[in-house]
Amino acid sequence: MSEGAVATYIPELAKADPDWFGLSLVTTGGEIYEVGDSRQSFTIQSISKPFVYGLALEDNTRAEVLTKLGVEPTGDAFNAISLEAGTGRPRNPMINAGAIAAAGMVEGKTPIAQFQRILRTLSLYAGRELSLDESVYRSESETGHRNRAIGHMLRNFNILTVPPEPIADVYFKQCSISVNCRDLGLMAATLANGGINPVTMKQAIRGEYVESVLSVMASCGMYDYAGEWLYRIGMPAKSGVAGGIIAVLPGQLGIGIFSPRLDPRGNSVRGIKICDALSRDLNLHLFNTPHTSLSVIRVRFSGAEVNSSRRRTVQEARVLREAGGSIQVYQLQGNLVFSTAEVLVRDVLRNVRNMDYLILDLKRILGINESACGLFHELLLKLSAQRKLMIFTGVKRHPGLRRYMKAKLASSFDREFSTFEEYDAALEWCENQLLNTKFPEVAAEREREATPESYELFQGLLPEEIQLVTNRLQRRSFRAGEVLIQTGAEAREVFFLSNGFAVATVTLADGGQKRLGVFSPGMSFGEIALLDGAPRSACVLADTDVACDILTLEDFENLGATHPRIKIVLLKNMALGLARLLRKANREMSLFY
Repeated sequence: MSEGAVATYIPELAKADPDWFGLSLVTTGGEIYEVGDSRQSFTIQSISKPFVYGLALEDNTRAEVLTKLGVEPTGDAFNAISLEAGTGRPRNPMINAGAIAAAGMVEGKTPIAQFQRILRTLSLYAGRELSLDESVYRSESETGHRNRAIGHMLRNFNILTVPPEPIADVYFKQCSISVNCRDLGLMAATLANGGINPVTMKQAIRGEYVESVLSVMASCGMYDYAGEWLYRIGMPAKSGVAGGIIAVLPGQLGIGIFSPRLDPRGNSVRGIKICDALSRDLNLHLFNTPHTSLSVIRVRFSGAEVNSSRRRTVQEARVLREAGGSIQVYQLQGNLVFSTAEVLVRDVLRNVRNMDYLILDLKRILGINESACGLFHELLLKLSAQRKLMIFTGVKRHPGLRRYMKAKLASSFDREFSTFEEYDAALEWCENQLLNTKFPEVAAEREREATPESYELFQGLLPEEIQLVTNRLQRRSFRAGEVLIQTGAEAREVFFLSNGFAVATVTLADGGQKRLGVFSPGMSFGEIALLDGAPRSACVLADTDVACDILTLEDFENLGATHPRIKIVLLKNMALGLARLLRKANREMSLFY
């Protein structure tokens, strides 16, 4: 793009390479993204104005500043002599007249002290020690006749109460402070972060004045383009004739752009176009940004810390404790926009090395905009290239995500876009994949038909004792989908699963079904009936064709009377199983609450 021209009315600015371009985006979390000539030095020029205005507010009071400096947009050029009729008060602090008035209100016994205070404060915003570009300062001073004239007019109306020439000199110096694009991004992000530099965590301006600074930036920061800027791009911003622009999205991020070619208004041509594109592509418009949660990541855990509701054998549970860290689950909350999705993506990439499976649970997400969808798409491609699987759960409420992925993934959509309705089902699937691919010998045990000798509740019984119990077992078969136990039914028997898989569920208040557990061969269910005889509290369905051995409560009591050791062993094993479930629940409670 070759539109626009480098500023020439200050001779030193004319030396800039018109093709320089840098972009820096800094989040309130302190992450910095930069591209191009982001470390190329240039002078801050009028971008200094909102920061010096903030100093004037701090060093005086808002009421005192308003007596000498208005906040109304003018629609005039940056160097217009725009003073209120009668009072001589500059219309706002973003035009030169207002900026010179603001410089005069900065605390300091001498103009040198005033400039040093400005320099120190801007350095706090940038997170490093800034310096004066002497050559640009001399060029500014030698050609600054109009600004000196403005200073004399301000003195005439007592807006300035000291000789105007030294204050004009302070203004020349503040405009000649050397920065780069990265500095601008950090300065903008500091305003976005309530006045605290998100990298150094040092306070550059008191939080109560940030809103005043951002307000005048929003209405006046882009001079006679301010209205269209706010309408189209929608972020408080400020430009400078060296080619810099800062833009602020409060609470989320700051943007710094550098490109020397200017339009007739004195704004960077490429800077405006890039901000326009960023605002549209990342949904950064101030009035199109939903409230974001303090943390989009509600909780993160691994498959080693929390298992699915599927009941695992002792061997499977041991393997998952040791190797389940390769499964990572993120439960998310709030709204997913660029800034919140970026936090998530960054956290995933920090933990990606030992990850094979990533589950993103969207159940508590209120909304997902297109920029967040775009970040998810890029993350999916990155993980896929590393042969890592990304799974979404709870996507039914977010059809926009599915549409976006389908458009982007095209023919690979069905293969790449993996979804489950509930994260528990996704976690179980990942556990099975991990066991099947890396520990096939353990997984094979799950598929084998169980005999009474391998039933978990029978462990510790002597062979003759197992035979005594086996003689009382009744074999029963069920087809897939058939009900084995009905909620509310009388509890009169215990089921020992010999072959196939069964699933226990409860009905929720909204009519939906919540899965409590999946049972594999060798496991038992319905055994609580041995303790209290209360009605069934859950429904158990055959997930596949199953075969069960059933022990009635009557036979159990009879065995207890004639062979009390059998009853003691069964009850002990039952207690151990309940203890394992309790420990699992405790682990989950410590993570989720």
